[in-house]
Amino acid sequence: MKIIQTTNAPQAIGPYSQAIIVNGLLFASGQIPLNPTTMLVESGDISNQTIQVLENIKAILKEANADLSNVIKTTVFIKNMNDFATINEIYASYFKDHKPARSCVEVSRLPKDVLIEIEIIAKI
Repeated sequence: MKIIQTTNAPQAIGPYSQAIIVNGLLFASGQIPLNPTTMLVESGDISNQTIQVLENIKAILKEANADLSNVIKTTVFIKNMNDFATINEIYASYFKDHKPARSCVEVSRLPKDVLIEIEIIAKI
């Protein structure tokens, strides 16, 4: 088992790792739209928050010598299902031809009252 840690993604705000690799799979903790430099939540706009989350995921993958093409499964947690179309459009711009399996669920509340959180599993 290998722990992945990078300063290019937000530091854990609890007792967990950014990601762990085991048996060739990377399991990334859910990423919220924290700016890794300031550790502040990206503006309240769902577009900006979605971009920040995906950039945080890219940084974790890069630390593991991988990229979005290695992702095999994502789970997207959103506060408002009415934001789905906007999230989906941005998500599709990151996962162009590569389309991992995905679940998306609306939840009542996320850490720091953000609008979106995404976790991933990737093949390393």
